[in-house]
Amino acid sequence: MNANRGDSAQITRDYFDSLLVELRTIDAAMASTGFSLFGERFATPVMVAALSGLDRTRENGMADTARGAAAAGAPMWAGIGSEAELEAIIATGARTVKIVKPYADIDLIYRKLEHAEKAGALAVGMDTDYVFGGKRTRGFAMECPVSPKSLDEIKGFVKATGLPFIVKGVLSERDAYKALEAGAGGIVVSHHAGAVLDYSAPPLMVLPDIARLVGGSVPIFVDCGVTRGMDAFKALALGATAVCVGKAVIAGLTDNGAEGVRKAIEDISDELRWALCMTGSKDPAHIDPNIIRRLP
Repeated sequence: MNANRGDSAQITRDYFDSLLVELRTIDAAMASTGFSLFGERFATPVMVAALSGLDRTRENGMADTARGAAAAGAPMWAGIGSEAELEAIIATGARTVKIVKPYADIDLIYRKLEHAEKAGALAVGMDTDYVFGGKRTRGFAMECPVSPKSLDEIKGFVKATGLPFIVKGVLSERDAYKALEAGAGGIVVSHHAGAVLDYSAPPLMVLPDIARLVGGSVPIFVDCGVTRGMDAFKALALGATAVCVGKAVIAGLTDNGAEGVRKAIEDISDELRWALCMTGSKDPAHIDPNIIRRLP
């Protein structure tokens, strides 16, 4: 039996690689990777994913990652972590999205949302695909129990903060519709890097349907499997506003701290800019989705 059978991460990688891109160079011009999010302007739609525990990779790893993101002009996302860690991240100047796990302790969720807003976060959100934990951490996120959240509960989280509330872990039109009904300020199309279910549909396979449903009413982000600029380009072409990058950022942090993170983001962004130029796309918001072809 194939040891990787049903591996959602590998299925996602294979799907990325099955998508091809037309060249459109007549009348092409130098492109920009700049984009706007929640009323602010950034140099690139290549964002740091909602990572956690990077202090185990490098001392002050989360803050160093934020410094690298800020230097690259990219948004920073943050996952599980203490209040002090979030404050240190935001103090670097990185515009930060704080993602809260769907803890069984509802009061803990509200406390974390309140703290993130007071600390100066750009937005907040929740991993709604982690409601039963991961395949190897069933029922828990780190040491904290997690549990499914109802639509009414998510509505309560949305109302509890003055910041945009992002629903992370959407992989169907059904959940996208519910996220919009809850008042979400953004959606992350993701399967948690395959950590929650084997044979998960690749995010880019579902993305065009979700983009049609959303109709530009809120930003759409893609997480899972984005490792290079061409991956980012394909996601943007199919309806994403921006993408989240994890592995490349961690590799950069491991090699050279904040400077390594900056370089990783800028390298991916440079390849994205080249793809924009070679397809006649002036910026991330102006890519013709028909430019994507699928291997037969």
